[in-house]
Parts: sequence; structure tokens; C-alpha cells
Amino acid sequence: MALFLFLVLVAIALGILGAVLKGLFYLLIIGIVVALIAFLWAAYRITTRTGRRRVR
Repeated sequence: MALFLFLVLVAIALGILGAVLKGLFYLLIIGIVVALIAFLWAAYRITTRTGRRRVR
């Protein structure tokens, strides 16, 4: 969970820097990609974790 939050914060920071600073549009794109990776990774962790529990 801490890794997910860290990746989201990095994505937000890169997105803000990419949008504000002139000529650094690529940082905005990198921020969007990092955010997508973070959300896909979190979704993968949630779906695989629920399938491993044993029924008592």
C-alpha cells in the first residue's frame, strides 16, 4: 500500500511539473503513465489477494 501511495504522489508531482514548466510536457506524460501503472498494480493486487483465501 505504501508503494501505491508513493507512486501516486510521484505521478501527481510529475504531472504538476509537466503542466507548469514550459517545455517539460514529457513529465506530464510520464506522470500519467506512472499513475496508470500504480492503479493497474493496485487492481491486480486486490483481485489476486481475494482468490487465495481458504474457505473454512
